[in-house]
Amino acid sequence: MQIRQISIFLENRPGQLSQICRALSEADINIATLSLADTSDFGIVRMIVDDHEKARDVLISAGHAMKVSEVVAVCVPDSPGGMAGVTAVLDEAGANIEYSYAFSFHKGEKAVLVFRFSDNQIALEALAKAGYVTLAEQDVIKEGVLS
Repeated sequence: MQIRQISIFLENRPGQLSQICRALSEADINIATLSLADTSDFGIVRMIVDDHEKARDVLISAGHAMKVSEVVAVCVPDSPGGMAGVTAVLDEAGANIEYSYAFSFHKGEKAVLVFRFSDNQIALEALAKAGYVTLAEQDVIKEGVLS
């Protein structure tokens, strides 16, 4: 399963993240998770939201450069070695990880690893073969499936 993630490109200056969060809040869009990476001049906010199409329209209307991409989310135990097992499977399959970020549900129980691969299909097949559960978009957005 693949999940749609939005990536927003921002100038690296005060108030930029707040502006995005406010615009999404006013449009009643919930942010399930996000990651922020920066350089000296700009940042990239990656997020999974409950309505990526509406979020795209809101952010473009507000003048933000953004794109929607496909990512893979994997549920693992929230304990030492949870990510190591997944990355070993991905390494063995030759899956190229472009970037990753994580979040947890019920600390100490379940963690979700979000990956962007150069070829999602290679990773999905390797993870399935190894018995890992990949999550659907609604699984990430609504905690109930993970609890």
